[in-house]
Amino acid sequence: MSNDPSRNVGYDPLPLTTEDSRSHALYNAPPSPDPNLSTFQFSEMRANDPSSSATNLPAGAGTPRFLGPALYDDPALRPRDSFASSAYQTADSQPASVYTSSVYALNEQSPRFDGRYRDDPNDTNFDQGPNAVLMSPIGQSKMLEEKRAVYAAPAAKSRKKLIILAALAVLVIVALAIIIPIYFTLIRSKSEAEPSQDHDDDNKPTTNKPGKPENRIVTGGDGSEITMEDGTKFTYRNSFGGYWYYDEEDPFNNGARAQSWSPALNETFHYGTDKIKGVNVGGWLLPEPVLKFVVPGLFEKYHSTSSPPVDEWTLSEAMRADTGSGGINQLEDHYKTFITEKDFAEIAGAGLNYVRIPIGYWAVEARDNEPFLAHVSWQYFLKAIRWARKYGLRINIDLHALPGSQNGWNHSGRLGTIGLLNGPMGFANAQRSLDIIRVIAEFISQPQYRDVVSMFGFINEPQGSVVGQEALSSFYLEAYKIIRNAGGTGEGNGPFATIHDAFFPRDRWAGIFPNADRMALDSHPYLCFGPQSDSPMSSYQKTPCSNWGSSVNNSMANFGLSVAGEFSNAVTDCGLWLNGVDLGTRYEGTYIDSPERIGDCAIWTDWTKYDDKMKADIKNFALASMDALQDYFFWTWKIGNSSASGKVECPAWSYQLGLEQGWMPKDPREAAGACGNISPWQPPLNAWQTGGAGAGDIPATVSNVYPWPPATLSHAGAVSLLPSYTETGPIPTLPAPTLTAPSGSTATPTVDVGNGWNNPSDNAGIAAEISGCSYLDPWVDPSVAPPLPCSAASPVITPPPA
Repeated sequence: MSNDPSRNVGYDPLPLTTEDSRSHALYNAPPSPDPNLSTFQFSEMRANDPSSSATNLPAGAGTPRFLGPALYDDPALRPRDSFASSAYQTADSQPASVYTSSVYALNEQSPRFDGRYRDDPNDTNFDQGPNAVLMSPIGQSKMLEEKRAVYAAPAAKSRKKLIILAALAVLVIVALAIIIPIYFTLIRSKSEAEPSQDHDDDNKPTTNKPGKPENRIVTGGDGSEITMEDGTKFTYRNSFGGYWYYDEEDPFNNGARAQSWSPALNETFHYGTDKIKGVNVGGWLLPEPVLKFVVPGLFEKYHSTSSPPVDEWTLSEAMRADTGSGGINQLEDHYKTFITEKDFAEIAGAGLNYVRIPIGYWAVEARDNEPFLAHVSWQYFLKAIRWARKYGLRINIDLHALPGSQNGWNHSGRLGTIGLLNGPMGFANAQRSLDIIRVIAEFISQPQYRDVVSMFGFINEPQGSVVGQEALSSFYLEAYKIIRNAGGTGEGNGPFATIHDAFFPRDRWAGIFPNADRMALDSHPYLCFGPQSDSPMSSYQKTPCSNWGSSVNNSMANFGLSVAGEFSNAVTDCGLWLNGVDLGTRYEGTYIDSPERIGDCAIWTDWTKYDDKMKADIKNFALASMDALQDYFFWTWKIGNSSASGKVECPAWSYQLGLEQGWMPKDPREAAGACGNISPWQPPLNAWQTGGAGAGDIPATVSNVYPWPPATLSHAGAVSLLPSYTETGPIPTLPAPTLTAPSGSTATPTVDVGNGWNNPSDNAGIAAEISGCSYLDPWVDPSVAPPLPCSAASPVITPPPA
């Protein structure tokens, strides 16, 4: 996304070009397509620069990019000239954006220099020749090798080598005098902001913006210091070339990059080619009770009560009754502490480029007697957007719980029945769910957020065997249309719309929605909930390859983008409350209908006793899983300690613990080739699958096959005879973040944060009860007969926010 007038913020994107794609070119496009224009002058070069002669320029060449000011450490010297692609002067000022500095071009290849690059146009060795000084290729450091040679043992040196190495040492010193100032111009480290006797105040880099404090740090790389909003500090660690960027006066700048191989947020992510290496932040904004092992402390507190909570519904009730401990606000305390900005920084530093964030529908609204803490989790999701933007991560927002429950499991909000597309309230719950989807889609499709929140999993794990694939497909197609209506059609216009496979084989979805614009298929492949085995971990090394590899390849070819929204390292169901509160495990024969005891879970859960072989075996399984699944989100980033044992009780599910203890790869790229697949699916995806030509042209015959609403629902019969809502309710627009001026600034933030509604033409009201009609509880038993039919009132159009 380049400069967007709707945001009232101008900034230098990466790269500095209008093209929304990756670029490895050193030069900007020529200013004119005139074939007769063979040469032109670099606007930033002085007329007397030896390299500015037109004869040195290739025909039609453009100005080099990203070459900014060079040094300012000696006030007696004029700052060295340097090429710059922006219009900023480089003599005594800092560019307004660090992305005009020369660091990005230091290692690029250029036909102008015959594959070599020289930094200073005034150097005597600037021109080509035997004495030309070259920069190091990416990933190498000639300075380091030269230093090693200089300090080799004297006996190993020849006189000739000593002379050569001494000369190289001088060059190292010169290079350091050039590179160090450039580095600190980019990083603007803390030491730069502190007074120094070696730097004249007049020559310190400044922002040159009225009201902006001098030396405010807005970007950094590996080793830079981060101060969080509560004042806590930590050191950013990223050995993969990633860098953070956040400017409080330019809060929607998307210049950050998670790793060198992952596109920056203002560059195109080429789905199918660029791989999603992601992780869930489960248990944060939706403490999932069926997987409450993620945050056991929240539930253990009430475990000894007469009615221990088994889901977020009953947990919310228990908290509301516990006024002495803070009541329902205990959940916000959890939001504040379980996941913080540091986690997002560590996720980028772990080599991951995506986060999947589960939320419940109560982030948007809660009705009647629903005990959930409404709206508050949305405020923390806004923090997640800011943190993801700062560290170059993309977000897959996962609507994990819907009204009435889409699967009847604890993590859908309420344990028990399936009330979405099933039973007498199945249609009404679906209407309300589509509105929740619509409100979220309108918010994240705004230009301020769409490059960060780029995927929308609008339903998590619906039970297809109960709902039926036909009715579910009608719901999917209607939700897809709502998302596209909010953001538009084509690449960059709103998020990928992600459907879940509903536990059907992936090939059941192949070709079901031809020409759908940016639709992804989500699967959650777990081994641990099936038949149990006492086989050692080493025996599972290739299991992901044989179980999942071929299916993923076929789905990429026949459906389109196919992701694993969840998977883990678990091969048994061992773990504290993994199956639910006090429900036991299949492995130990204590789970419902478990045929026999397989063994003791301690060998799987007590990670403090893992030996090196066990850790290596788990890592091999993780690498095989990543390679087989291709685009994935591990479940989950973090597991909370048990309040009873004081440690993680489900180690196979924690990416963070695996990194600390050595059974997760430090670099996820290690997974490439782990399965040895000799015939994998080859990119790219079809153009329409990524928002290109033909995107959105779904044939009318498909819409006719999957109309909305469907004619009948499971356990309910004809939809026309079921309770329904009418579009008369006010739109619960989601709020934008509140911005504050940076400390010490006199400027007033004027940035457009958006009004929460991307498409003003989308102006129908939301589903509301019809006066005089009868409705059942959204979680009613599906076998209950529906009330008598009730005629719908005429819709009242409610305009969206101005």
